[in-house]
Amino acid sequence: MSIRILTVDDHSVVRQGLRMFLALDEELEVVGEAADGAEAVRLAHELFPDVVLMDLLMPGMDGITATETIRREMPETEVIALTSVLEDQAVYDAMRAGAIGYLLKDTQADELCKAIKAAAAGQVQLSPQAAARLIREIQVPESPETLTPREAEVLRLLAEGKSNKDIGAELVIGIKTVKTHVSSILSKLDVSSRTQAALYAVRAGLVSLDGPGHVP
Repeated sequence: MSIRILTVDDHSVVRQGLRMFLALDEELEVVGEAADGAEAVRLAHELFPDVVLMDLLMPGMDGITATETIRREMPETEVIALTSVLEDQAVYDAMRAGAIGYLLKDTQADELCKAIKAAAAGQVQLSPQAAARLIREIQVPESPETLTPREAEVLRLLAEGKSNKDIGAELVIGIKTVKTHVSSILSKLDVSSRTQAALYAVRAGLVSLDGPGHVP
């Protein structure tokens, strides 16, 4: 089955460009296009995309609000912020809204395709510039020991870019169990997305941005 994608951008030429080069990958299918956040939310409910490519600066409902709404109402749908904006607050707001990734519009086509596939599998996708900015914003809770040993293992693997399936295989547990652990981790760390949890792991020293399998 192909990965279903909804593109959201107020510039039609950007949407057309995305549709054209994503169509070259047989594993990807653009099922809809939206010109603003409100339309994105409506189409997400109608089309059930696996991944939404979300611009942030749009008239009407912006991409941050749309991301937060989609993630709250459709938690199985992942959102990648795809934007020309690289400001600390924008990056942080997108992650807080629940985006699993943050990529710039100058990302190469093949890299974007890889990021979409990874996001659909639950893997965090960040441009190096965005990751650097987010590291400064993520606060390490005063009592990180509240994570169980198994939760700490799951968090480390998540931060290394592993999908739920990969984590389950490595720890010999089911995907549903992995998802349960991830939900518990997010709650205990008081963060709203896997991305924030992954960056917490970096900040806490559980993984390194320079090591193999680092947050992309």
